[in-house]
Amino acid sequence: MVSGTARPASLSMLFWAFNRLALQGFGGVLAVAQRELVERLGWLSREDFVEMLSIAQVLPGPNVVNLSLMIGDRFFGLRGALTALAGMLLFPSFIVLGLASISDALLQHQTMAGALRGMGAVAAGLIIATGLKLLPSLKRNPLGRAWALLLALAAFGAIALARTPLVWVVLGLGGIGMGLAWRRLSRDDGDEPA
Repeated sequence: MVSGTARPASLSMLFWAFNRLALQGFGGVLAVAQRELVERLGWLSREDFVEMLSIAQVLPGPNVVNLSLMIGDRFFGLRGALTALAGMLLFPSFIVLGLASISDALLQHQTMAGALRGMGAVAAGLIIATGLKLLPSLKRNPLGRAWALLLALAAFGAIALARTPLVWVVLGLGGIGMGLAWRRLSRDDGDEPA
């Protein structure tokens, strides 16, 4: 998929990169993942990140966990996938279990409940900022920016305004998007000289 990007030098580098990524991402790891994997480490181009994230979002499970599996597999095969997954989940699991054991006591305080609501707003802002940052990568998308934005607006409208269940949005608009991309790609392949 990509050529000329950096790669992790070892499995331990892969583990600690995903561990650092997971520990920074309270309320949403996507913005941190894009910054770490594309901008700081250079393991993926923006276009590759968007492609892999698209696949990760369709698969069952959390999208960044799926992304860690795909990136680990890309560089080190099954060992890399398991190492990236361990980096993503090991220490954060201990933190979550520890916080869960004291959460009743913490949530009794209005200050803590307010802080959690504030973190939710920050997480939403980070996701919007990441989407805007990745917007230029749609220039190379087979659909083009206009169709991609139209489908994104339709998805927003279907979910947020019409309250359509996510499975129907993914099947309906996802199917339309795949069909349009397939049509555009097959037409472009037919235009190339043999």
